[in-house]
Amino acid sequence: MKIRAIITGSTGMVGEGVLHECLLHPDVEAVLVINRRPCDVRHAKLKEIIHADFSSFASIEHELAGYNAGFFCMGSTSLGKSEEEYRRLTYDFTLALALPLARLNPDMTVTYVSGVGTDRTEKGRVTWARVKGKTENDLLRLPFRQAFMFRPGYIQPTEGMKRTYRMYKVLGPLYPMLKMFFPNYMCTLTEIGSAMINTVLYGYDKPVLEVADIRKCAHV
Repeated sequence: MKIRAIITGSTGMVGEGVLHECLLHPDVEAVLVINRRPCDVRHAKLKEIIHADFSSFASIEHELAGYNAGFFCMGSTSLGKSEEEYRRLTYDFTLALALPLARLNPDMTVTYVSGVGTDRTEKGRVTWARVKGKTENDLLRLPFRQAFMFRPGYIQPTEGMKRTYRMYKVLGPLYPMLKMFFPNYMCTLTEIGSAMINTVLYGYDKPVLEVADIRKCAHV
C-alpha cells in the first residue's frame, strides 16, 4: 500500500514531527497539509493549502478526495480559554474536516492526537479531557475504514525540528531518566509519526492507543 496522507497541525510540534516522518517514509507517496499559516517545508511529496476558516472546508472539498490517511495533529491548550472557545478549537475544527473526509474517502484510516487522561465518559470535571473525549467518541463513530485515538503523555521531540516547545527543550536531556521512572507516560515524536504510518499499513488491535501501544505500534 502507498499512503496518501492529509495532515493538520504541521505548524505545531506534533504535526511537524509527523510530517517529517511521512516525508522520510518510502511508503508515503503524497502529503497534503492544511494550515492557517505556512509550515515552511518544501518537499517533492508535499502540497500545502492555506485555509483561514477551520470551521468549514466546503471551499476546498475538491482538494480532499483521493487520500487514504488522515493525521489529525492540530491542538490547543485549554489554559486561558473558556470551555466554549476550547471546544470550538478542538472539537468543532476537527469534526468540520473529518465529516467531509469520511464522505469523500471512506477507505481512509484516521488518527487523532488527544492525550493521557482523556475522558471518554464526557462527564468529568476537567474541561480539556471532556472535550477531547467527545472528539474521540465522535471520530470513532464516523464511517472511516479505521480510526485510532493516540494518547501520548510526555513527547521527546525530534532533533532539528523548528516547532519544539520550550518545555520539551528543557526536559529533553532528562528523557532517559524520565522514561526509566515513568515508562507509561514517555514516547518520542518519531514513535508517534511511525505509529501513525503503521496504523495505515498494518492496523492495530484496539482503537485507543495509550503510550505503550504507541511505542509498540511504532516498532512493528
